[in-house]
Amino acid sequence: MKKLCFSHLLLFSFIFTLQFFAVVSTTCHVDDEAGLLGFKSGINADPSGMLSSWKPGTDCCSWAGITCSGNRVTSLSLHGQPDNPNSFLSGEISPSLSKLKFVWGIYLQNLRNLSGPFPGLLFGLPALNYVYIENNKLSGQLPASIGNLTRLSALSLAGNRFTGRIPSSISYLTGLTQLKLGQNRLHGPIPYGIRQLKNLTFLSLERNRLFGSIPHFFQSFPDLRILRLSHNKFTGKIPASIATLAPKLAYLELGHNALKGQIPDFLGNFKALDTLDLSANGFSGVVPASFRNLTKIFNLDLSHNHLVDPFPEMNVKGIESLDLSYNNFHLKAIPKWVTSSPIIYSLKLSKCGIKMRLEDWKPSETYFYDYIDLSENEISGSAIGLLNSTDYLVGFWASGNRLRFKLEDLRIVKTLKHLDLSRNLVYGKVPKAVSGLERLNVSYNHLCGQLPVTKFPKSAFLGNDCLCGSPLATCEV
Repeated sequence: MKKLCFSHLLLFSFIFTLQFFAVVSTTCHVDDEAGLLGFKSGINADPSGMLSSWKPGTDCCSWAGITCSGNRVTSLSLHGQPDNPNSFLSGEISPSLSKLKFVWGIYLQNLRNLSGPFPGLLFGLPALNYVYIENNKLSGQLPASIGNLTRLSALSLAGNRFTGRIPSSISYLTGLTQLKLGQNRLHGPIPYGIRQLKNLTFLSLERNRLFGSIPHFFQSFPDLRILRLSHNKFTGKIPASIATLAPKLAYLELGHNALKGQIPDFLGNFKALDTLDLSANGFSGVVPASFRNLTKIFNLDLSHNHLVDPFPEMNVKGIESLDLSYNNFHLKAIPKWVTSSPIIYSLKLSKCGIKMRLEDWKPSETYFYDYIDLSENEISGSAIGLLNSTDYLVGFWASGNRLRFKLEDLRIVKTLKHLDLSRNLVYGKVPKAVSGLERLNVSYNHLCGQLPVTKFPKSAFLGNDCLCGSPLATCEV
C-alpha cells in the first residue's frame, strides 16, 4: 500500500514538474520582454490604455497586440480606432524593438502621434517580413539603405510625413508584393527601378508631391491589382504599358494630376476593374465606346476634365458611385443604367446638361443613397418625392436649377448634413429642422418668414423674398 502511494506521489511530482517546465517554456523570452518594455518606455501618452497589459514580470506573449510562437514574439500589432479620439499613442518608436529577433510582422497602424525618423531598428530584425507603420507622424527622408530590407514581402509607410525622394535602392526589394508610400510629402519622379519589383500586387503612391511622367514600365507587374497614383503632379499621357494590367487590375486611381490627352481605348479591356478614377486632370475628347465592356465597375469618377459627348451606354450590373461632373457633357437625362442600379450610394452629375423634371426620375433604389449632386443643370419640378424616400441621405446639392417646391414639405432625415438648394424657385418658410445640418444654402429662392435659430451665415439666406431674423434683418412686428 505504501509502495502504491509512493508511486502515485512520484507520478504526481513528475506531472507537476512537466507542467512547471511547460509554463516556463511558454513564457516569453527575456529579450523580447525587454524590447517591448523599451518600446513602452518611449510612449509618453496612451489615453486609451492600449499598453495597460504590458507589465514587467508577466508573460509578454499574453500582452495586447503580441503574438508568439513558442516563447518568441513573432508579431507586434497595435491599431488605433479612428472613431475614438483617445485611441492613439504619442512618442517615438524605441530602437529596443531590435531585440525581437524572431518578429516577422510589425503593424503600428492609426496610432496618429508616433513621431521620429524612419525606424532604423528595422534593419536589425533578421526575420522581418511585413512592415505596416501607417497613419502616424514619422518624418524626415527615407534612408538610401532602405534597399537592405530585402526580406520584406510588404512595406507600408502610408499616412506619415516623410519628405524627399523615393530612394532608388527601393528597387532591391524584389520580394515585395505591397509597396504603400501614399499620403506623405515625397517629391520627384517615380524611380524607374521600381520595375524590378515584379511581384507587386499593390502599388500606392497617392497624395504626395511626385511629378514627371508616369513611367512606361507596367509590363513588369503581371499580378498588379491595385494602382494608386492620384493627388500628385504627374504630367503627360496615360502610358500604353498600363494596358498590360488589364487581366487583373481592380483599382486604377490617377485622379488629381495634370495628365492630358484622350482616355485610351484600351481601358475598356479592364474587365476586372472595380474602381476607375481619372478626375481632375486635363483629359479631352470622348469617353471610349469600349467602356461598355466595364461590366464589373462599381466606382467611376471622370469629373473635372474636358470630356465631350457622346457618353457611352454602360452595361454595368450595378454602379455604387458615379461622378461625371464638370465636363462638357449634355446628357439631357440621368442615364438609365444609373437609374436601374440597385446599389448606388453616390451620384454626382453637376453641370452635365441634364434637362428633365425631377419627378420623372424614378430610381429603382433610393434606400442606399448617401450623396446626390445635380447642381448647375436645368432640372425642374419638385425634389420632395425623391428626398422624402431616402432614409440615409448625407448630402443633396441642387443649386442653379429650376426646382419648385415648398421647403416645409421636405423631410430632413437625421443623417442629412449638407443641403444646397440655392438659386432655384423654392418657396415657403425655412423649417426648424435645418438647424441640425452642418451646411445649408437656400439663398436666391422665394422663401419668406422668420428664420429659426441656426448657426449658418447670412450668405446662406440672401436673395429671398421676405426672410427675416438673425442673421438677416430683424423681423418687423
